[in-house]
Amino acid sequence: MGETILTMEHIEKRFPGVHALSDCHFDLRAGEVHSIVGENGAGKSTLMKILTGVYKKDSGNITYMGKSLEPENPRHTQDAGISIIHQELNLMQHLSAAQNIFIGREPRKAKIFTDDKEMVEKTKELFKMLNLNLSPRAKVADITVAKQQMVEIAKALSFDSKILIMDEPTAALTESEIAELFKIIESLKKRGVGIVYISHRMDELMKITDRITVMRDGKYINTVNTNDVSKDEIINMMVGRTIFEEPKEESTALSDDVVLSVQNLSDGGLLKDISFDLKHGEILGFAGLMGAGRTEVARAIFGADKKKSGDIFIKGKLVKINSPQDAVKNGIGYLSEDRKRYGMMVGMDVETNTVIASMEKFNRFGFISSGKTAKVSKEYVEKLKTKTPGIRQIAKNLSGGNQQKVIIAKWLVRDCDILIFDEPTRGIDIGAKSEIYSLLTELAASGKSIIMISSELPEILRMSDRVAVMCEGRITKILDINEANQETIMHYATLRE
Repeated sequence: MGETILTMEHIEKRFPGVHALSDCHFDLRAGEVHSIVGENGAGKSTLMKILTGVYKKDSGNITYMGKSLEPENPRHTQDAGISIIHQELNLMQHLSAAQNIFIGREPRKAKIFTDDKEMVEKTKELFKMLNLNLSPRAKVADITVAKQQMVEIAKALSFDSKILIMDEPTAALTESEIAELFKIIESLKKRGVGIVYISHRMDELMKITDRITVMRDGKYINTVNTNDVSKDEIINMMVGRTIFEEPKEESTALSDDVVLSVQNLSDGGLLKDISFDLKHGEILGFAGLMGAGRTEVARAIFGADKKKSGDIFIKGKLVKINSPQDAVKNGIGYLSEDRKRYGMMVGMDVETNTVIASMEKFNRFGFISSGKTAKVSKEYVEKLKTKTPGIRQIAKNLSGGNQQKVIIAKWLVRDCDILIFDEPTRGIDIGAKSEIYSLLTELAASGKSIIMISSELPEILRMSDRVAVMCEGRITKILDINEANQETIMHYATLRE
């Protein structure tokens, strides 16, 4: 590792009703990977948004490459050599991958016309570096979340950066894509690039980082050398309490009552002949590699995507679900993997997001009872331990994990009997994960039936009663949890016809 290229001292930041950062410190050396860890709401992303000019600090000092830095806006810091990959995707859906990467700095012909050919060639070079099989002309709206994340990474790498900030860069990546990313990180380190790595995946941090800075409740706790501490010591500093990771107990006898039955579902593309039953009070895990079709199954059941053929039965009755409205009327709630695009209205407050799917419950003679909506919203803030200054807080000002809790509250208020959770703990810290695991277990025990899609096999094994394994648009096996392990699941996840 080289000399110190960044120092942030005594950083303060307040939002309405929230003291987001209090006397925070951070430094970065050339050629190192320095992680910032903490629970959702600890202030990690806020600190980095101050560094990159998204937010203005209230007080404190930033020194970059030996000089004082006052970040004016993201373009200012990019030009200075500081790039960030945000946790939430910030791509323009209607543009191509190449256009997203070079927007605002497109290659020009005769200083007037955009040189599309050169832009495409430069994008190909970036994708080659990432081993990404994607056309530069592909429309972002038409590609998977994982590939959108890789486009974000390519965009950041397109700047000749001295500092690269990665905020949950692997949240939507497969194991092979993560391995490629780590190779890229190693090559950047050798070139002297300083990397700030924000992730909730502790095993990743212990493998890839040189130092770790811990934050809690907007405050600086400590900075340690990764090789000098254990994972448990880091977690204890993060949460200020012990987290017990209890494994899934052996499955008890499941109810014979089938709540949801999907028969021969196909979408005319990826999905082929999908059939399974969901039982009363069951958590049915869906496992598989990225692109196996798990999310597509969920969206087809919920009516978000059209199916070409197949039948859906709820409690033995054939139902027609052609839209999300049909699904909700039939007692199905869906928590999308992309909460920002499909899960919530980020410009509205916590109360509105909580009750929006159940407005008829609060309607009396054509008027909405604000007292009742406020009461219910407060109840679920307390029940889910959502960190917010109040129910009037705008959702976009919450951390990612707390946004997730608001979306869960929405479907609980609706009192859906069938809940589909697509990557329910994506981007959520270990403490909040434990709370959500407990919540899902309680929901199942109360008689809710849950489909849980997860890319994390330990999560699948911990939470599921049975596991449906998918490969290339088909269910290759449904395993009882007593016969499931990581090796067995991976066998069926790669079992092609």
